[in-house]
Amino acid sequence: MDSTELYDEQDRERLVAEPPKRVEAPERTPYERDRARVVHAAASRRLAAKTQVHGPQVDDFVRNRLTHSLEVAQVARDLSRALGSQPDIAETAALAHDLGHPPFGHNGEHALHAIAEACGGFEGNAQTLRLLTRLEAKTFSASGVSVGLNLTRATLDACTKYPWPIGPGNPKFGVYADDLPVFTWLRSGAPDGPRRCVEAQIMDLADDVAYSVHDVEDGVVAERVDLTTLDRAAVREAVRAWYLPDATDDAIDGALDRLAEVGSWPEAPYDGSRRSLAALKNLTSDLIGRFCGAVQEATFAAADGPFVRYRADLVVPEETRTEMAVLKGVAAHYVMQAEDRVALMARQRTLVAELVEALLAHAPAAFDPVFADDWEHAADDAARLRVVIDQVASLTDASAVTWHDRLVRQGSSAATGWRA
Repeated sequence: MDSTELYDEQDRERLVAEPPKRVEAPERTPYERDRARVVHAAASRRLAAKTQVHGPQVDDFVRNRLTHSLEVAQVARDLSRALGSQPDIAETAALAHDLGHPPFGHNGEHALHAIAEACGGFEGNAQTLRLLTRLEAKTFSASGVSVGLNLTRATLDACTKYPWPIGPGNPKFGVYADDLPVFTWLRSGAPDGPRRCVEAQIMDLADDVAYSVHDVEDGVVAERVDLTTLDRAAVREAVRAWYLPDATDDAIDGALDRLAEVGSWPEAPYDGSRRSLAALKNLTSDLIGRFCGAVQEATFAAADGPFVRYRADLVVPEETRTEMAVLKGVAAHYVMQAEDRVALMARQRTLVAELVEALLAHAPAAFDPVFADDWEHAADDAARLRVVIDQVASLTDASAVTWHDRLVRQGSSAATGWRA
């Protein structure tokens, strides 16, 4: 059976009904059309100039948000196909999963969240939903309200990594208060509570797999990580501080031991040669296969399927989860916590705060036209602050620096000193 046939009319429904295309060659499924809309979205193009771990200007080899999203999409598509769900849905969710990230990656996200307290905070995943259902220009309702890309319910639900609003004990959330109507619509038919559809679980796992493996690869190439001489005590500390607070020394060391037993784990430091790079790429491939294979095996062992929407859940073995967290801990210690990066991140947060303040002072004349229009229609101060946050979040790393220079430092003879 074609996996598309496992999804019903409610899954295919769009917020605004669309008539059939007069000319559709070759014929596409609703989920293929969803994927095309995300690929062609302006927010997707901007990902190429947004920080993943290293800034986009640092090196031609290291990943940016766009290349990371493409790699997550490949992992999600392959895993979805192996499990028998609709691969276009999981791939589209993966392509969209970072669209809401502001300039400077998670660092910019934390800065905006502190600034946006009066309008409900900022979260990259909630911003992704806002982009897909409001900010991206594609479709309008009969009343003249933008509904963004007008994706199907199944695809939007798969894009919702955290299906709940902000609240006590929820540092991560997936929807702002003024986007709750569309959130309620897309969650129609979902079980009560925070359960995610299996396609969203696949997207989330693919992100974890790519994040854990590729950040280490980038760290090795940047000569910040040497996998042959890891400081285990420091890695343990980073794993507990960033990812698994309750992980024991034995669990972390056991994960490191298992990873070191992977046949392609390096025995000599990376030296930049073609042979060394090939070995590193083989390790990347082996680790991705290891993690996805373990999840696929555990998921099939737990249920018969079909692994579609809310008919089953992904099963991630604890050993696999710990191994991925250990790799992320390696990157956290050697890259994210490096002294030069910590100082840079502090300057970036200051830049974001000053840019928001300047835009509020110059509103709406300094905005892009679409956000100036949103400002004029905002009902109160909280809504106007949200417009400013939307504007800043839309910027790339380089454009945030340029806007800051223009709005904050105009007339100053001081050197910019702000490098992403």
